[in-house]
Amino acid sequence: MGKPYFDADGPIALSHRGFSPDGLENTLNALEAALDLGFRYLEIDVRTTRDGVVMVFHDERLERVTDGKGRLTDHSHAELSSIRVRGKEPIPTLAEVLERWPNVRMNVDIKDDASVQPFVDVIEQAMAHDRVLVASFSDRRRLRILTRLSQPTASSAGMAVNALIKVVSPLGLTRLIARLARVDCLQIPRRYRGLRVVTRGFVRRCTAAGIPVHVWTINERSEMEALLELGVGGLVSDRADLLAEAMRGRGHWPA
Repeated sequence: MGKPYFDADGPIALSHRGFSPDGLENTLNALEAALDLGFRYLEIDVRTTRDGVVMVFHDERLERVTDGKGRLTDHSHAELSSIRVRGKEPIPTLAEVLERWPNVRMNVDIKDDASVQPFVDVIEQAMAHDRVLVASFSDRRRLRILTRLSQPTASSAGMAVNALIKVVSPLGLTRLIARLARVDCLQIPRRYRGLRVVTRGFVRRCTAAGIPVHVWTINERSEMEALLELGVGGLVSDRADLLAEAMRGRGHWPA
């Protein structure tokens, strides 16, 4: 039986950093906007402050999306409280997001090693094991988190395990590698460095092994439709509005 995180009826639609045409990514405003469109799954990123508070934020540095400067990890939570995304919205904490939306599934990309234990602490305190998926490009970081959590928690493969499964899937080893690596799904780009990663055969083999394939970051309606036709288990998109339309057209969306 799959983990409770994967209880969707049909492919999973993930709103990438929420939904904000104004660029308010990973803010409460953006997450609320995605939920207003009907999303039950949100993709977010986390980094941790100097004093150990897990923040919902993507970049290592603050400059691209906020009016602050420097690395997030060099700031305390109190120092970040006056910084605004696009000059408008505060940077939320992971604890705040989990408390505000207890019935929403969160695909959490852990961006730095400093977040390993603080992330575990937040999940344990919120008892959120069934409603988060642990993601990271680093399989080492991901496994460090999974071994510290007190209950089984969903996880997607990092870059190394993604590559290994891509290579060995024709040999029928997908299920074995996924079990050894504690992987419940793959989250991959359609192409990587010019090479096609997502093919009909690869999706078929992974699905048969019980490992759904989620593809990121898909922002064109035609590409969404093509991937859904391939049988992917999920899509990640900045264009939550278009993804909601595509899912609705296939009957995979709340009324």
